Amino acid sequence: MQARMSSYGTGGQMTGTETNKLVAHRFMKLPIPENKVQATYVWIDGTGENLRSKTQTLNFVPKNVGGKDREIPNTCRHSISEMVGDTKELMVIVILITQTSICQATLRHLAELPIWNYDGSSTFQAEGSNSDVYLNPCAIYKDPFRLGNNRLVLCETFKYNKEPTATNHRFSCKQAMDAAKEFEPHFGIEQEYTLLAPDMHPFGWPKNGFPGPQGPYYCGIGADKSYGRDIVESHYRACLYCGVKIGGTNAEVMPAQWEYQIGVCEGITVADDLWMSRYLLHRVAEEFGVIVSLDPKPVRGDWNGAGAHCNMSTKQMMEEGGITVIESAIEKLSKCHMKHIRAYDPHQGKDNERRLTGRHETSSITEFSSGVANRGCSVRIPRQVAEAKKGYLEDRRPASNCDPYAVTEVMIRTICLDE
Repeated sequence: MQARMSSYGTGGQMTGTETNKLVAHRFMKLPIPENKVQATYVWIDGTGENLRSKTQTLNFVPKNVGGKDREIPNTCRHSISEMVGDTKELMVIVILITQTSICQATLRHLAELPIWNYDGSSTFQAEGSNSDVYLNPCAIYKDPFRLGNNRLVLCETFKYNKEPTATNHRFSCKQAMDAAKEFEPHFGIEQEYTLLAPDMHPFGWPKNGFPGPQGPYYCGIGADKSYGRDIVESHYRACLYCGVKIGGTNAEVMPAQWEYQIGVCEGITVADDLWMSRYLLHRVAEEFGVIVSLDPKPVRGDWNGAGAHCNMSTKQMMEEGGITVIESAIEKLSKCHMKHIRAYDPHQGKDNERRLTGRHETSSITEFSSGVANRGCSVRIPRQVAEAKKGYLEDRRPASNCDPYAVTEVMIRTICLDE
């Protein structure tokens, strides 16, 4: 098997797109004034699955960081409404293009973070003749790349008329979460992904063939089974540092495929954290000269695809006898199967057609199924939940490139709001 790539991606040889990290480190060590903060705004672009970012300088340190009170308080929304209309909530997006500008602001609180804008004609979100799209901060995290007081700012996107963009699913998701607040919905999402070399070949795979068949790679250890662990560990630490609620990580069934878990989180936080964790994953992998793919079926043939299994519970599900509530929820899901399939990937089910084949630990895309401890079902009841007769359910249908705002919203509307 060909040796896997170093931090430059090709056995220590630079490919022409990487830069010298040692030189960059000299400048990253330069001190900056204490009252200056680099705030990187992150948002979802018009594809509904890619992230973009750009950075501006603030002259204050934003508050409410570290996983607590990261959303804009209701008492402060009036200042935002005056600028963006009666939208109140604002969605964030992120990708791989970074711009930098300087803004001499005199703001002191998260709610006062400046609403920004960008060229939507370059992100598939606007026409060139009317290209400005608003960036509205909704969550804030510590920056694991620049360190210090620098921040990452998750944003919602709004059109010129103050309406949410087509890929701003956070706006309607928040409305659903607010309507279902009494149910106390909690979520945990298992994000699977695949590492690729710069030539788009799976990371660590032989260039003229395939690795051994699946079997030894899931939770495997050793250089012949684990491809890219440095990236995984770096991403894990970055999430913990910045306040993303990451629950764990493991190697997956296909070599070069990994998984991490976000949650358990109440309400919309799981989707906020998942999007920010994806941003961190792409940025960390960029440092290693490696590409992250969220394609639900990156390799054809007898290889597992990649999903984003969504675990959900409500207050009643977690109480004694909650299994009856879980079974009722599954019955509701069974009646809306294709509606959910359309919400579970950015292309209304087209991506999942390649993955949900009834093989490789997946269900059929055309038929709903459920069962206890059955990973070939649409919705699984974990064994310990069945034995305890309370807990949560796992919807295994969402694709790895799904929008978690769309996924959690449709689950809430079906299970809690009976829509």
